[in-house]
Amino acid sequence: MTLRLRADVSTADTDYGTVLLDGADGRYWQLNASASLTLRTLLDGGTVDEAVRRLTGTYAVGPDRAREDVERLLTRLRDARLVRP
Repeated sequence: MTLRLRADVSTADTDYGTVLLDGADGRYWQLNASASLTLRTLLDGGTVDEAVRRLTGTYAVGPDRAREDVERLLTRLRDARLVRP
């Protein structure tokens, strides 16, 4: 699964993670460092499993919790309509 942001969604990396700006309505979302790592992995063509491995290799989090976090982020991105279907 390759995740793609909508064309009018832009990103900016910060010291604290990533900010997503929806150019269509002006809303923005701030992702923390772990959500940013997840998003980058998925945008680069990585799978959910790869995102889980990167999270567990970078942060003190178990695989079950990491998978829940990845799935939750994907759900929120879809619900906010920031990603292409």
